[in-house]
Amino acid sequence: MSLLKVENLSVFHGPLQALWDVNLMVAAGERAGLLGANGAGKSTTLGAIVGYYPALGGRILFEGEDISREPVAARLARGIGLVPEGRRLFTAMSVHENLEMGAYLKAPRRQLADTLASVFALFPVLREKAAQPAGALSGGQQQMVAIGRALMGKPRLLLLDEPFIGVAPLIVKEVMAALTAIAAQGVTILLVEQNIHRALEFVEHASVVENGRTVLSGARAALADDKSFGARFLGLE
Repeated sequence: MSLLKVENLSVFHGPLQALWDVNLMVAAGERAGLLGANGAGKSTTLGAIVGYYPALGGRILFEGEDISREPVAARLARGIGLVPEGRRLFTAMSVHENLEMGAYLKAPRRQLADTLASVFALFPVLREKAAQPAGALSGGQQQMVAIGRALMGKPRLLLLDEPFIGVAPLIVKEVMAALTAIAAQGVTILLVEQNIHRALEFVEHASVVENGRTVLSGARAALADDKSFGARFLGLE
């Protein structure tokens, strides 16, 4: 059974249609990808899943239940967490305060101390810099804070929107290793990434969007062996 299923999703930004027909399915425990070029509709899809953008067509199912009309808080309470593009930290607040912001719902707040300890174990540098303003950290360290903040909400499905933008190559490897560890703990991951080579190093299954529509979907090996996929998205002739 799929944990997340998006069916024929359409979304408007004001008078402009951003998504026409997005379909994807993510199994529980899977490392999945939503791939495509800049402006393809990837971020809008994640925003619709978490409830930032209303679905004007199609359905979003979580554990088989239609959540298309639920408010954001209800979706977070179900166990959906988002690491937004650009991190969106409270830069004047400390690292510790930013992390605590992720546990504002009642259930996660009851486990705040334990969850915070697990985030510090995953990203030890954040323990060292816990009292520093988040804005004083490097781009990679800020991304760790953004991921940690989402983990403080105890998600079962973690949505990551372009987590490697502005992150140094060495830190990219560290963050990728952390995401692998998170997945190994049973958290399902849906990674949005326009660097398809990098994404295929991590995901097990991926859907590809172009101009607001799903154009391909399949296991990593099947996509890598698809000549049309290689020519269009990997630069292979």
